[in-house]
Amino acid sequence: MEWFVRAFLRAALAWLGLGVTLGVAMAVQPAWLIYRPAHLHMNMLGFVTMMIYGVAYHAIPRFAGRPLHSNRLARAQWWVSNLGLVLLVAGLASRPHGAAYAGLVLAGGGALAALGAYGFIYNLWRTLGARALEIPRRALPTV
Repeated sequence: MEWFVRAFLRAALAWLGLGVTLGVAMAVQPAWLIYRPAHLHMNMLGFVTMMIYGVAYHAIPRFAGRPLHSNRLARAQWWVSNLGLVLLVAGLASRPHGAAYAGLVLAGGGALAALGAYGFIYNLWRTLGARALEIPRRALPTV
């Protein structure tokens, strides 16, 4: 298993643990419900999306019968996606407290998280290749 596949899966598990912990803290201390957006992003972008990235990077090349277009891009995407999510969560957690920097941190984190998603899309699109998405002419019925 490639390093970045394992890294995405571990990151997904770490984000799940953090998201669940914040969820329990919000249940115990209702005043912490102000952190609900951070909790949501930890679970959805952190656990769900990182898990999808890891599983897809492992499975799609095997299903397509082709190597991944760029392992280097996948490694960079891990760093960009996780840094973006850290900043996004920090911005969401500091916003209810009126921190002047919250909007900037949130915007930077969102941009990095989006950049990571676009890198994933590009990498898998190129892995699948245009021909993998077309039906071979000989497979079409003749009329």
